[in-house]
Amino acid sequence: MCLSIPSKVVKIDKETNVATVDTMGVRRDASLDLMLEDEVKIGDYVLLHIGFIMNKIDEADALASIETYKEILEIMEEEDRRQAILEDDECPARGV
Repeated sequence: MCLSIPSKVVKIDKETNVATVDTMGVRRDASLDLMLEDEVKIGDYVLLHIGFIMNKIDEADALASIETYKEILEIMEEEDRRQAILEDDECPARGV
C-alpha cells in the first residue's frame, strides 16, 4: 500500500509550474502540471505521487494525518524515519 504524507506548499514558481513543499520539515519540489492553473496556493496542503501534486486537501484533515504520522515515526529509528518521509511520494505505480 502506498501512503502519502500531506505536504504544505511554501513556494510556487509559475515559470516552471513547480511548487516547493514542506513534508514534516523536508523540502522538495513537485510539479503542478496535473493541477488546474492557480488551483494550488502557498499555504495549501497537498498530496504528492511520483513528484506530482495530485490533489489539494483540507487543512484540518492534513494536520490530523500529520499527527498520526508523527505517532508512527516516534517508534521508528532515526534513519528509517527520515527515509520514510523522503520516499513518501515515490510509490511504484500499480499495474504498470
